[in-house]
Amino acid sequence: MAVVDDTAPQRSRSRVVAWRKWARIVHAYSSMVALVLVLFFGLTGITLNHPQWTFGDEADTTTSSGTFAFDVDSSGSVDFLAISEFIRSKYGVTAPVSDHLVSGDKGTLSYRNPGYSADVSFSVSKGTYDLTVDQQGWVAVLNDLHKGRDAGSAWKWTIDVAAGVLVLIAASGLVLQLVVKLRRRSAVVVAAVGAVVSIVLVALTL
Repeated sequence: MAVVDDTAPQRSRSRVVAWRKWARIVHAYSSMVALVLVLFFGLTGITLNHPQWTFGDEADTTTSSGTFAFDVDSSGSVDFLAISEFIRSKYGVTAPVSDHLVSGDKGTLSYRNPGYSADVSFSVSKGTYDLTVDQQGWVAVLNDLHKGRDAGSAWKWTIDVAAGVLVLIAASGLVLQLVVKLRRRSAVVVAAVGAVVSIVLVALTL
C-alpha cells in the first residue's frame, strides 16, 4: 500500500511563507533606510531634466586679476602649492584642487566642488594671473550631487549604497508579488509591460 506524504504541501506553504516574510522585512526596512535618498534622487532627477528651473537662485560669477607676490618658478618649476595657498588666502577659495597644468609660459589651476568652480590662469614669466569663480545656485549644487560630479569619495560611496538599496527594494518587491499565487500572473504581466515600455523609450532616445 502506497504511503501518501501529506507534509509536502505543508512544507511548500512554509517555504512560501518564509520567502514572503523575509521579502517583506527586506522591502520595508530597505525602503525606510533609503527613504531620504530615494526622494533626493527622484526630485533631482526632475530638476536635472529641466536645467532652466533655477527657482530664482541664479549663478554668481566673479572675476579677479593681479600679480603674485612671489616668483612662481623660482626653483625652476612652477610652485603650484604656493599659488594655491595664495589664491585660497586672498580670495577665500575652499574647494579642492581638481587640475593643474603648465604649457609653455601659461599655467592653469582649477578648483571644483558641486555647483562651484574656480579657475586660475597665469603667466609663468610675468607672474600675473586671472581668476574666475563661478558659484551656481542650490539647484545646480543638488544636480551635481545627483551626478556625483566633483563630490568626493564619500558621496560616491553614498551613491553606490543608494543604488544597492534600490536594487534590494525592487528585488524584494518582485519576490513579494511572485510568492503570492493569486498575484503572480498580474505581477509578471505588469513587470513585462514596464520593461517593454522602458526599452522602447530608451530606443526612441538613441
